[in-house]
Amino acid sequence: MTHTVITIARGHGSGGRRIGKRLAKELGFAFYDRELLRLASEDSGINERLFAEADETMKNSLLFRVAKKVYKGDIIPPDRDDFVSNENLFNYQAKVIRELAQEGPSVIVGRCADFVLKDHERLVRIYIHAPLETCIDRQEAMISLPRKTLEKQIVTTDKRRAAYYRYFTGRDWKDADHYDLCFDSSVLSEQKCVDLIRAYIAARFKEEP
Repeated sequence: MTHTVITIARGHGSGGRRIGKRLAKELGFAFYDRELLRLASEDSGINERLFAEADETMKNSLLFRVAKKVYKGDIIPPDRDDFVSNENLFNYQAKVIRELAQEGPSVIVGRCADFVLKDHERLVRIYIHAPLETCIDRQEAMISLPRKTLEKQIVTTDKRRAAYYRYFTGRDWKDADHYDLCFDSSVLSEQKCVDLIRAYIAARFKEEP
């Protein structure tokens, strides 16, 4: 039987990554976040630094672009001039995501994984968000910066994530139609979110994940 794969999309400061990591630990699933950049680098032979830089340059430029490059799964071969283009770097990340999803149960954070894996038989798509003030409070507890600076970082990061998602999927990042469960983490603890996700999986598949 196909195993369960859980994708986590999250607003900056919502605690979505921590929820995903806790969920993976409780379930005994593999957990992937920024490790995907290293794995994509190893798979493609392209320097990992270029993947990290592409993340930033794409996010910065996407805010001012209306064009879309919806992901279709095609890898550009090494003999092409655009082998290290931003689009091909994303293609390699997506290739790694698909391969990891076939290897075993996993929790994957970000990287448009919910779209890349949309045909996976046991895909569970989660979106974690929280009000801006809650996100600022959480970031303030970890980072010693003025609240106005943190607010700007949060708003900017979420705009970039939304633009990145739309560019590669053609979809609205915050549209609940694209997720199985959406949680406001300001009214639910991390553990409660984990418990509810586990209960949903058990009810949906009529068995433990």
